[in-house]
Amino acid sequence: MTERQRKTQKPAQSKQQAKELTYSSYLALDELLKLQRTVSEPEHPDELLFIIVHQASELWFKVILHELEGLVGLLEAKDTLGALTSTRRVNALVRIVTGQLSALETLPPQRFAQFRGYLGTSSGSQSVQFRAIEAMSGMRDEHFVQVLKQHGEIPPLVAEAFTKPTLQQLFEDLLVAHNVTLEQIYAEAHQRPLQMLAESLLEYEQGFAMWRFLHVQLVERIIGPATSGTGGTLGSRYLQKTVSQRFFPKLWEVRSKFFQG
Repeated sequence: MTERQRKTQKPAQSKQQAKELTYSSYLALDELLKLQRTVSEPEHPDELLFIIVHQASELWFKVILHELEGLVGLLEAKDTLGALTSTRRVNALVRIVTGQLSALETLPPQRFAQFRGYLGTSSGSQSVQFRAIEAMSGMRDEHFVQVLKQHGEIPPLVAEAFTKPTLQQLFEDLLVAHNVTLEQIYAEAHQRPLQMLAESLLEYEQGFAMWRFLHVQLVERIIGPATSGTGGTLGSRYLQKTVSQRFFPKLWEVRSKFFQG
């Protein structure tokens, strides 16, 4: 078979494959819709909502991690506009995963209490993907490491994130490559692309903080502010401490000083 014949045959094979592929098979819906396994007996009518919100969040965490990997690569390549586009997508994803929390706000505390005991030691604090997002974003302090160790050995996904530069370090490296300072990106009009990237990164941090804040409010609304979290975790007391944590402390500092004059 000649090269030309092979090239002309490939589209026909692709069309055949596309014809066999359906919406259901492409998304593996048969398998996906069987993954919501309730444990309450008799099955509590609100448990399905509880499971799906958390499963959906994990799916969004997966794509956020994927996009953060791409953002890291773009920052390492010193691609300012590419990094800006990537950050905007990450911000959109964070807004989506935050918006899902409103569904759980419809769960009254007395109804959650009716099936909470069936959840055993499971807790949202055990989300490896969420911890990996925190680590990739800049959480590297000793307190964060100790919280991770409360659940045993640090998961490989999180440990891998620790081996990479933080987003703040990568942004600072980008400024060095452009021979500009943090102050200059706000003071000089021609640094607009870098300023837009800086603001988009701060938007990411604010969006993440908003998720944390709403999560705190949700936990307190459902199980109370003084109650331990599911599985005996610290619940809202720990979450409250994380709301003010910064991914870009230097950027915040410079920005604040600049606008204070």
